[in-house]
Amino acid sequence: MPNIVEIRWHGRGGQGAKTACMLLADAAFTSGKYVQGFPEYGPERMGAPITAYNRISDTRCDVHSFIYEPDYVVVVDESLLESVDVTKGLSASGAVIINSPRAPEALRPLLRGYAGRVCTIDARRISEAVLGSYFPNTPMLAAAVKVSGVIAPQDFMTNMEIAYRHKFAAKPQVICKNLTCLRQSMEEVQEG
Repeated sequence: MPNIVEIRWHGRGGQGAKTACMLLADAAFTSGKYVQGFPEYGPERMGAPITAYNRISDTRCDVHSFIYEPDYVVVVDESLLESVDVTKGLSASGAVIINSPRAPEALRPLLRGYAGRVCTIDARRISEAVLGSYFPNTPMLAAAVKVSGVIAPQDFMTNMEIAYRHKFAAKPQVICKNLTCLRQSMEEVQEG
């Protein structure tokens, strides 16, 4: 099934990896794509590792399983590189996207021999500067869209504005900040 893009998210409970996964599914669906977005939990507690998955396609997808050979991997918490083989099954033609202030090449030794593209984004710095607090999922969502190309950037921004207007109906002041965070994050992804 060559027209399916599969993305696996690695994060910790409370960091918003599941939320980012579901927002990506919503944005892709609004763009006319067929989508799947679902989490996998271990012990459900704050800080515990979680995994979430997206399948995005131009045609209907009848595969309903975890993703074992993703095209892209998004790592919301850099500390997971020490304990989880985040690149397991990752296509060499895809990419791993890591929340880190470090350059991509500095992280390559932690990726267990992965030879594909390594991308980084300093989600902490961006979210604290723009949103006023640490919400890594917003910058990581934008980075995933930028690196994967699964949705055209302008369509993504339009769809996210619609989603934010619904999600933050009672707090309209946060809509502009979140859109600014997405835009800035797409511009600041580093690729090594």
